[in-house]
Amino acid sequence: MKKTMPRSSVDPSKSLAGREREKTFRSMAPHPSILEVERLSVTRNGTRILQKVDWTIRRGEHWVLMGANGSGKTTLLSSLLGYFVPTAGSIQLLGETYGEGDWRELRQRLGVVSSSLRELMPDEEPALHTVISGKYAMIDLWGKPKSEDVKQAKRILRQIECLSLAHRPWSVLSQGERQRILIGRALMAGPELLVLDEPCAGLDPAAREHFLQFLERLNGVPKAPSFVLVTHHVEEITPLYTHMLTLRKGRVVASGPLAKIMSSQTLSRTFGTPMKLRKRPHGWQAEVQPHASCRRIL
Repeated sequence: MKKTMPRSSVDPSKSLAGREREKTFRSMAPHPSILEVERLSVTRNGTRILQKVDWTIRRGEHWVLMGANGSGKTTLLSSLLGYFVPTAGSIQLLGETYGEGDWRELRQRLGVVSSSLRELMPDEEPALHTVISGKYAMIDLWGKPKSEDVKQAKRILRQIECLSLAHRPWSVLSQGERQRILIGRALMAGPELLVLDEPCAGLDPAAREHFLQFLERLNGVPKAPSFVLVTHHVEEITPLYTHMLTLRKGRVVASGPLAKIMSSQTLSRTFGTPMKLRKRPHGWQAEVQPHASCRRIL
């Protein structure tokens, strides 16, 4: 009679080796969500700036963050970057929880392009060096760049359609060119999420349209990050964007797929005044309605 070996009572998946393999697999697999904000509240000097904000950004989604001045947009972004400590709630970026690791290193995976950064760039720095500086989170790159950094920066300059500007100093770049170079600078660090904080501020109407069309093309390059557009203007919301979060007085007014929540009612509640939203072939247009009917909305 053929003898059979006794079957182990230990589930291989529960063995030490199995658990280690599972742990390694989980660490290698991309986290399904880039960002998870739960019940986030921020209070400063007795003033509540954000109140129980929930926000989840998954891979492949592109978001619009909209709200009036003082609605809490800047505080929300500052909290994501670790500049403000939440009073309550939690923030997870790429599966890591704020307060449990080195957030300074992790936030390099979150690129930010803002008008305040635009004012810090040295006038004589060539665009190539400005892009390279993003890899090291530096302002005013010093020393001779590494050859591999130069190659990577030129590849990014080609992607952002600015290779011809590589050796042009910052002082002679147009506002639109500067915005593109700052996007290239952010891409140098390989972010999973790229936040565009009012990127069209200071652009004339033609330059704004060219820049918005450029963002549409940028989304088509390999390994493009998810975008978050921070804006006051519905005219800047192109078909690129899939989702929307609106804030008013630190609270979420609406959040979800843009096609479902983009409406006159959402805008009216967000800005606290009656607004009429119209769909255009390639975007949106909003008009403020007579203020006398405002009481019916608030």
